[in-house]
Amino acid sequence: MAKKPLNIGMVGYGFMGRAHSNAFSQAPHFFDLPFQPVLKAACARNAEKLKAFADQWGYQSTETDWRKLIERKDIDLIDIAASNDMHMEIAIAAAAAGKMIMCEKPLGRNSTESRKMVEAVETAKVANMVWYNYRRIPAVTLAKQFIDEGKLGKIFHYRAKFLQDWTISADLPQGGQGLWRLDAGMAGSGVTGDLLAHCIDTSLWLNGGIDKVVGMTETFIKERHHNLTGKTEKVEIDDASLFLARYDNGSLGNFEATRYARGHKALYTLEINGENASIFWDLHDLHRLQYFDHRDEGRSRGWRSIHVTDGDHPYMSKWWVPGLQIGYEHSFVHQAADFIEGLGSGISAAPTFREAMATDLVTDAVLKSARNGQWESAKS
Repeated sequence: MAKKPLNIGMVGYGFMGRAHSNAFSQAPHFFDLPFQPVLKAACARNAEKLKAFADQWGYQSTETDWRKLIERKDIDLIDIAASNDMHMEIAIAAAAAGKMIMCEKPLGRNSTESRKMVEAVETAKVANMVWYNYRRIPAVTLAKQFIDEGKLGKIFHYRAKFLQDWTISADLPQGGQGLWRLDAGMAGSGVTGDLLAHCIDTSLWLNGGIDKVVGMTETFIKERHHNLTGKTEKVEIDDASLFLARYDNGSLGNFEATRYARGHKALYTLEINGENASIFWDLHDLHRLQYFDHRDEGRSRGWRSIHVTDGDHPYMSKWWVPGLQIGYEHSFVHQAADFIEGLGSGISAAPTFREAMATDLVTDAVLKSARNGQWESAKS
């Protein structure tokens, strides 16, 4: 019997538009889903590039105005893969129209926007989710299982870093397609809301809430040519961000992100130290979880490398035979599948808008602390 379709309207055709489209396309091939995702319509302003995107990914139609996309009766889910400055307006309108919503991270440019988005989806009672995909890399999900099972015991330390090097050149302009992340008006912030947001979301999921933070940021190149205005303008995003955190469970956190770490394209690592055991994960070796258990017999005690590819590891029974690894794109497939399975069970898959707002509260606190040099609450 044919499954009821879930008609998707995608806003955006960039990097994340491709990642999301691939996820919806692949999910029903590997997961037994209660609904059949259908790439119904793609939306963006550039009609020529939009058509090429839609043809490549198999969208049935296109729209150049997201408002018309939302008005369509044949669209069930609005997926927001546009720049950060568009998230709030699209999400609020989609919620008012009764559409389900999936939104790229961060939820809003700041927690004020995020709170309005949360109010909109909760008032409308529409299913919602934010694409924090690193939760669904099997090795990271396995780490979550270990923590929930008490293997680490009381947690003392959480440390994470996300390093890139793509903005070092002073000749790189800001603004416009591909470079909107350097424009504070569009992005909201720099690496704090872009890279550290991933680290923070994962940490909140693994280690619980953050109570307060103290941080510092730096913008190394103060002015850049702006592609949209044609003028040299002040750069207002942060190029590097570091902060310390105190968690609700009493543990300490140490976070760093930069786009000025020469030689690193996407170095995301996390380590958690508990009274009984420690875990370490590296995006560059994403199918492995490094695990140390102090309770092992002393002569053989040491770090072990768990190859997360077996059928009893998270998500892996859906893929290939044991020993064959999967990659970055599969985390999006897992997220699409979890969202759709949640629709069938009536249990929302995390992170919802409200859960993702917690990350924006932390990033706001980090940026405020960087301005005033004081510890700031990450709760409001």
